[in-house]
Amino acid sequence: MTHRCSWAQGTPLEAGYHDTEWGVPCFDDRCLFELLTLEGAQAGLSWRTILEKRANYRRAFADFDAPTVARFDRRRVERLLQDAGIVRHRGKIESTVNNARRVLEVVDAFGSLSGYLWQFVDGKPVRNRWQSYRDAPGESPQSRAMSRELRKRGFRFIGPTTCYAFMQAVGMVNDHEVRCFRHRQVGQP
Repeated sequence: MTHRCSWAQGTPLEAGYHDTEWGVPCFDDRCLFELLTLEGAQAGLSWRTILEKRANYRRAFADFDAPTVARFDRRRVERLLQDAGIVRHRGKIESTVNNARRVLEVVDAFGSLSGYLWQFVDGKPVRNRWQSYRDAPGESPQSRAMSRELRKRGFRFIGPTTCYAFMQAVGMVNDHEVRCFRHRQVGQP
């Protein structure tokens, strides 16, 4: 019998995300911007809600093409506030546009969003060995440092807990339960 992390046993959507994406090291700037956005949108909501809306987010935010999203104006934001397919929270929508602009600044300064973000874990995943996902912390020294530095650069909806969830999602941290079949798989060099 295949064991997966307890949090991913609720729906096929959660299981599929867990089995194919969560915790896999990601170095693609578009994907990183997407997951940074989705983790910020998730604040105060369930991850399942965000996964169910993910395709709508991709449509609404130009498949997370940062240069395109950075050009969204006030009218576009107002239209997005009417889009039932995404979380209609002005602060979260405006932060996505703002963060796209900040992503462009990071790319200009550091060459890539990936290179900038992965520096917080020295370029390689932190490998944890939790028995249960409940053992994993809500934040870490690395997520606090990432949050602090991103905020200095003007990013929003990017607290240490959001940063830690982001780090888990993009494989900067391997927080699969040790019994989970993905723990070893994503831990391979």
